[in-house]
Amino acid sequence: MLAQHDISINAQLLPETKEINISQQIVYANTSKEVLTEIYLNDWANSFSNKTTPLAKRFAENYDSSFHFEKDKYRGKTTVFSITNASSKPLEWQRGDEVDIIKVILDTPLQPGAEFTLKLLYKVKVPNDRFTRFGVNKNNDYKLQYWYMSPAVFNGQWQAYSNKNTEDLYLLPSNFLVTFKAPKQYSLVSELDVVSEVISENDKITTLSGENRVQAVIYLEQVSNFETIVTDKLEVITNIPEEKVTPPIRALVIDRITHFLDDKLGPYPFEKMISSEEEYRNSPVYGLNQLPDFISPFPDGFEYDMEQLKTITRNYIENTLPLHPRNDYWLTGAIQIYLMMEYVDTHYPKMKILGKLSDFWIIKWSHASKLEFNDQYPLLYLNMARNNLNQSLSTPKDSLVKFNKNIANDYYAGDGLKYLSDYLGKEALEKSIKQLYSEKKLKAVTTSDFETILSQNTDLPVDWFFEDFVNSEVTIDFKINKVRKKGDSLEVTVKNLRNNTMPISLYGLNKDQIIFKQWLPPIDSTTTVTVAAKDVRKLALNYEEIIPEYNQRNNYKNVSGLLNRPVQFRLFQDVGDSKYNQLFVMPVFEYNLYDGFSLGPKLYNKTVLPKAFHYNLSPQYGFRSNTLIGSGSLIYTQQFQNNRLYAMRYGVAGSYFSYDKDLFYKRFTSFMTFAFRNKDLRDNEKEFINLRSVNVYRDENPEQPNEAPNYSVFNAQYVYSNRNLINFFKGAADYQISDKFSKISATLEFRKLFLNNRQLNLRLFAGAFVFNDTRENEDFFSFALDRPTDYMLDYNYYGRSEDQGLFSQQLIIAEGGFKSQLEPAFANSWITTLNASTNIWKWIFAYGDIGLVHNKNQGTTFVYDAGIRASLVADYFELYFPIYSNLGFEPNLPHYDEKVRFIVTLDLKTLLGLFTREWY
Repeated sequence: MLAQHDISINAQLLPETKEINISQQIVYANTSKEVLTEIYLNDWANSFSNKTTPLAKRFAENYDSSFHFEKDKYRGKTTVFSITNASSKPLEWQRGDEVDIIKVILDTPLQPGAEFTLKLLYKVKVPNDRFTRFGVNKNNDYKLQYWYMSPAVFNGQWQAYSNKNTEDLYLLPSNFLVTFKAPKQYSLVSELDVVSEVISENDKITTLSGENRVQAVIYLEQVSNFETIVTDKLEVITNIPEEKVTPPIRALVIDRITHFLDDKLGPYPFEKMISSEEEYRNSPVYGLNQLPDFISPFPDGFEYDMEQLKTITRNYIENTLPLHPRNDYWLTGAIQIYLMMEYVDTHYPKMKILGKLSDFWIIKWSHASKLEFNDQYPLLYLNMARNNLNQSLSTPKDSLVKFNKNIANDYYAGDGLKYLSDYLGKEALEKSIKQLYSEKKLKAVTTSDFETILSQNTDLPVDWFFEDFVNSEVTIDFKINKVRKKGDSLEVTVKNLRNNTMPISLYGLNKDQIIFKQWLPPIDSTTTVTVAAKDVRKLALNYEEIIPEYNQRNNYKNVSGLLNRPVQFRLFQDVGDSKYNQLFVMPVFEYNLYDGFSLGPKLYNKTVLPKAFHYNLSPQYGFRSNTLIGSGSLIYTQQFQNNRLYAMRYGVAGSYFSYDKDLFYKRFTSFMTFAFRNKDLRDNEKEFINLRSVNVYRDENPEQPNEAPNYSVFNAQYVYSNRNLINFFKGAADYQISDKFSKISATLEFRKLFLNNRQLNLRLFAGAFVFNDTRENEDFFSFALDRPTDYMLDYNYYGRSEDQGLFSQQLIIAEGGFKSQLEPAFANSWITTLNASTNIWKWIFAYGDIGLVHNKNQGTTFVYDAGIRASLVADYFELYFPIYSNLGFEPNLPHYDEKVRFIVTLDLKTLLGLFTREWY
């Protein structure tokens, strides 16, 4: 056992100011072999102090604006009065750019094995709990997580890093002595042992102690919501709510969990543990927490069981195995998820991922209804892998995108242990986990310790797991290359399609019966094995889908016959079933003014998880136009890992719809996109090169004989985007050429959210014709000031040919971007406009547009407008009220209601982007 730091804290809560006065002593033990001249302290309470801290920047990166717009009185901070040595001599100290780390300069060098005493005097302003669920709530109750200073870990270099809301403060087991003074109406709950409690007329002084602790979380409530459940393994104090389960059942659930963990890991070294709602809500059982409280597809008690299982298991591991929480977090998550899967297999072996919904007649036919509860783990990881957003398990926790941090990486890690369990044998893996817990409990522990223990308990190689599964983001994908029959044997060639070395399981099948299962040793390219042919009609890799493989559709090979996977028709989109070639059918409802509501079947192969190749055929019947309309597409996406060019997309698409009353268009497009990004997936900087050929064939409109009915346009576009909450920038350069014209344009968009909450939005558009051979009075291909003609049919106009009425007021910010309908409305030579807006109050903005419009034989016209913008959901639902323009004071003009413009987005895919941007 290493020498321990001793941390003594005298604290007094001042509810009136939401502050804690703290006098603290840290006896720092130098357990390294180096002489130390400074000590770093974690002051994470100060990470809430302003809008520019690393924590504030992390909120902004995740599109969480609550911290930025919050009042200062709801933020937290630390005010340091003094830092001295044991003799009360002041020590020099400083904060760097990261305001939640303090560097203390020692007055005498600290020798290996020696101790140094720091005395600290400071106060902490407790932040509101709306940011991280810890802090002070609206009832003036306190949930204190990072409320005191702690010594950073030194293991050859200082492990001092900022709070980024990843719950990964690193502290080796230390001895705590806490004396906490609070008004007597507060009940104090802590995992530390209560030494004494003294109640005076107004106050309550509670003394707590704990040895070998990695944290000292304290809850102070005026009306306590915690209940204590005593098991013969440990005492669990919990406030996780569950009205459907009676207290005796809750006690039985927690007792079962503690016995399960004691059996799988070993005895818990402390007498009590807190399992809080705050901890659970920060890391819930995804899926369960997404449903409204009144909907429960699971039997009573199951959700409560899973909530407690996840929270208690996490605390059990984190409080006893002090892995580096930012660098070695994966092993904590791996053990947690693996144990959760084992618990479900033991106590809920038939539980489906959809619960009782699996028996509902509409859902019963789907493959999703057949998935077990534990199948969610590879499914959610593969969601990121198929989107080329997966990150290695060794990626530092603060570098993970939110979905990987909260969900995918822990699930992938848990699946990895399941993979190991099947390959090595369950006994070898579980013996290794238990040995790790026994030997490294309350000691410094690393991933390499687990690798060493695993190697001791098996003769099979395990280095591939740490090199290629843990330390690489390269996905897993195998295929059966060929099968040759030789007498009574089969010669099977298996190919590893990825640049890694992994073992794979090979199965012999006769219909659904497994004839044999054989593990092939780690493969780096190809291998050929010989197996018995008796009764085997089909060969499969990873048939039981234990390995989280990127693509399982290439895992099957018939010994004889044509189709390795039979065709299956399904109603509605489903979770893919790799055993079949699936074709989905679902009804499609759409609307535009001319076709009216349209209805038809959509035939496609897209599953819940993205695929490389998608096809889609959607014939529909328009009930107003009384015509068969629709669209179709073939799209292939090629992805590249560890490459700046991360995706290439190729495709062809066609559509047939009305563009005016009794007038139709046919549009055929072929396209190619090159997508670029930085290696850091948290960086929103992206670049795209788009190439396409758009071919349009329209019914000739007798009322507009000057418009060309048929045309083809080649379009090349470069797009740069860096979308962030604080600084948003997007730029595009566009070139178009047709037989009648050639034009070039550029668009620049910039949004800035200032520290004073003022938001500035700027958009600059400039475009010019290289040549324009259209007729003089034809503006169909001209640049538009406020409402583009959309000759390439890119925009989702609900009434694209309307020039009056409600549908003509639909606004799409493109080209000139004006909101007032001014003359000249088009430019057949060149145009330059600037659109600007800034907020007046919350979602109310003032906007203004200025521009120059040049037409042949007309010269240049200066145009302007200004008004009020109600941005209810930016870019998705907005209203524009013109006030003043070239037309004058517009509210005084006739029919002002017809001048109001609106943005309404009904497209489901676009709306989903609003909710997924903070996760991806």
